[in-house]
Amino acid sequence: MKLIAIFNRDGGTFKTTDMTEYCSLVQTTFRGAGHDIECRLVEGANIVEEMEKAAATPGLDGLIAGGGDGTISAAAGIAWKNGLSLGVVPAGTMNLFARSLKLPLDIRAVVDVLAEGNVRDVDIASVNGRPFVHQFSAGLHARMVRYRNNMAFASRLGKIQASARAALGVVLNPPVFDVEYMVDGVTRHREVCAISVSNNEFGQHPFLVPDDVAGGHLGFYLADVMTPPGVVRLAFDILRGKLKENAAVTSMTTPELELHFPKSRRDVRCVIDGELLPMERDVLIKLHPGELKVFTSPVIQQAAA
Repeated sequence: MKLIAIFNRDGGTFKTTDMTEYCSLVQTTFRGAGHDIECRLVEGANIVEEMEKAAATPGLDGLIAGGGDGTISAAAGIAWKNGLSLGVVPAGTMNLFARSLKLPLDIRAVVDVLAEGNVRDVDIASVNGRPFVHQFSAGLHARMVRYRNNMAFASRLGKIQASARAALGVVLNPPVFDVEYMVDGVTRHREVCAISVSNNEFGQHPFLVPDDVAGGHLGFYLADVMTPPGVVRLAFDILRGKLKENAAVTSMTTPELELHFPKSRRDVRCVIDGELLPMERDVLIKLHPGELKVFTSPVIQQAAA
């Protein structure tokens, strides 16, 4: 296969990695497996532009992307739109899509898996046309990310510590908002503190990742308005892998979902694959079953077959 590997040199793990040596490892391993590969190191600010340029390369079969969840999400959207296979090198803090694909989380161990060239068709979702591979969320999660982004941190450990402080802030000040949602042609209204829509239903995992990203549905979760103790219980249940067993949570699956936020507020934000963004009042979320090609391990590919 003809491949281009693009690595975000500002990605968490890459900051402390000899990237010249790492690129040499990647090229040697892939070429040894019969692939034609080029490796590029890119600053985070230019990563999307460089991946889009790479995707337009004539005869390209796949894109190998290395970085955090934001980089991987952008790469997935670019690969999807260009009909390319995507290889994920998990170099961020959470590495949620890599976990969903059951890839090794070590940046060197994953190279051997990706070089095997086993490609599987998995699902990808979109929110108002913007692709995502893990999650759209509003409410508790978006407020936590907003709090965290206002803190200074310069390392992976610093980000984790900032997230913990932000989570405490959200516990003490949980949001409340109205939402109308349409599932299977039926519209309902709720007052909630959190909404999450996932690319396939979450499994019993504290990181909230699906057991299978080729299940053909969205996971949809709403959390009732909560007091601080209720938010603590929800966090505890998530850590135990028991999100859907929490009394305040309503969960369902659907291939498509419409959301409407009746009250206009300029400060409302959502999170799409870890990125904090302004949220539109009308949101259409769709699943695109089997439309993303990804490199997976031979074991996972055989199990899917």
